[in-house]
Amino acid sequence: MELDEAYANGKYIAGGDAYPDKWSAAAKAFRDSTNATLDVSYGPSDRQRFDLFQPDGKPRGVVIFVHGGYWLHFDKSSWSHLAAGPLAHGWAVAMPSYDLCPDVRISDITRQIAAAVQAIAATVAGPIRLTGHSAGGHLVARMLDPAIAGDWMHRVDKTVPISPLGDLAPLLRTSMNADLGLDEAEAQAESPIHQAIPQSSVTVVVGADERPAFIEQANGLAATWSEACHIEPERHHFDIVELLAEPDSSLTRILLG
Repeated sequence: MELDEAYANGKYIAGGDAYPDKWSAAAKAFRDSTNATLDVSYGPSDRQRFDLFQPDGKPRGVVIFVHGGYWLHFDKSSWSHLAAGPLAHGWAVAMPSYDLCPDVRISDITRQIAAAVQAIAATVAGPIRLTGHSAGGHLVARMLDPAIAGDWMHRVDKTVPISPLGDLAPLLRTSMNADLGLDEAEAQAESPIHQAIPQSSVTVVVGADERPAFIEQANGLAATWSEACHIEPERHHFDIVELLAEPDSSLTRILLG
């Protein structure tokens, strides 16, 4: 369809096909070598589970990372290694999975993530930092809507959407909408650009080498919320999120600063 190429990522990234296996292998190795509580239930379906990684000593708070995949692909098991950066600074890290389209709608996923945050907040005390990549960036941005958030909202002191989809209307003109099932009403209701400006700190991050549509999406969300957009040089849609695995990376500093 009209905007399929605009929102295609892998075909424009050298070696793009190798990334999912690379992520899964790194995530498994990390889980096998660290202190983790896996598959904690937060809802009735098999995918409504989160993994929790704990630092040595009392956590400073909890980072919640929500994975991407256009609400159609992946689960928490591919991203465990991204906990390394925050863990090194004394933060617990929780990573939820969620049901995928077309089995559910994007609006259902939004509410599942809100339930996950509620369960995680009840498990780990202290401040909450929200971050997510691509569709996960959309989902953490949605958590800043007072109509979605629970009584944990006052604990969220920073949110970092990475390469987020802030405006879902363009996806109506893509082939993937056959599975997403978006209509105009849901696209508007689920687009963070139509939310009130958040009261807590937000930094939108995007890679300089990403598809123009993603740079436009990131800049658009940041501008709507009167925030600056951090454009990370020499990073594309697949490798920008890997910066979270590095304790001293720019992305980890933005999230924890």
